[in-house]
Amino acid sequence: MWMYEQHELTKVPQDVIGFVYNITNIQSGRQYIGKKLFTFAKRKSVKGKRKRIRVESDWREYYGSNKQLLADVTALGREHFTRHILYLCRTKGQCSYYEAKLQFEMGVLEHPDKFYNDWIMCKVHRKHLKL
Repeated sequence: MWMYEQHELTKVPQDVIGFVYNITNIQSGRQYIGKKLFTFAKRKSVKGKRKRIRVESDWREYYGSNKQLLADVTALGREHFTRHILYLCRTKGQCSYYEAKLQFEMGVLEHPDKFYNDWIMCKVHRKHLKL
């Protein structure tokens, strides 16, 4: 389950496309900071024409993209991890910005014993934020 502001998030809020999250290993305290979109683009053929549609992503069951984190989730079980949504975002740019901002602020690359994150990737422009 995903927690947001001390409540379980079960539905996608209006005007939100994604979120920035923290997954914590309860046993070791090691964390992962990442982002996830609620939907993704898919192509569908309609009357011989290819149309792009949005479909729900796997966000409900998602446990990050880090291989070491996923191995720990498999070995220890999901019950040994907490998943918290830190920011709900209206744009992809906001997701990228807040993910990178938190990763740099928390020093995820400098503390491999505290964080699963192996790399920080971002390309953000001021106009992406739409604050």
